[in-house]
Amino acid sequence: MARTRRRKATGVWFRRWRWRWRSNPLHRRSDTVEAWVVLAAWILALLGAVFAGVAAAMVVDGNLSARRAQVHAVSAELTENSANAAPAAGGYDDSRVWATVRWKAEDGSAHTDRAKVAPGIAAGSRVTMWTDGTGRLVSKPLDATESWLQAAVTGALVAPAVGFAVWGGGRLVCGHLLRRRLAEWDEEWKRIGPQWRNLSGGRG
Repeated sequence: MARTRRRKATGVWFRRWRWRWRSNPLHRRSDTVEAWVVLAAWILALLGAVFAGVAAAMVVDGNLSARRAQVHAVSAELTENSANAAPAAGGYDDSRVWATVRWKAEDGSAHTDRAKVAPGIAAGSRVTMWTDGTGRLVSKPLDATESWLQAAVTGALVAPAVGFAVWGGGRLVCGHLLRRRLAEWDEEWKRIGPQWRNLSGGRG
């Protein structure tokens, strides 16, 4: 019984959905145009959302992979006790502190800079830092799993935004067609209204 009701409900919904394509005395060309606009808006919204989401994810993953390839880890020496260093202000890693580290680049040149390290590390300890192609300290890059996760989240956020934008554009077009149809009805009523009142005995 429940399955039969679902089939009937689906059939009624489908007949209502495609009524604009059926031929009837009240059918107008704008009805057909609006039906195609609605169908195209849904198709483009779905396809656009999927394409935009995948494209955004690929761009983010590519950028993160490129950054991962441009930086490399170096072993640096802590020149001061990080227990006495100033805490880093704000950010998700505010449990770390600023301290001075010293390291050698690939060409053998010595470098010294301030970096965020874990608290409580004694001076002279070795810590892993990350540098770019110019030898400047940079933040640790995301690994492959973290990059994939961030790319997936970005794609999941971009996809519905694009889908809603396309669907909203379709709704704007349908709204314009509706206003145009109402204006046409108003013009026709101005012509037919007096005749209808005469036929119904409404002469003044």
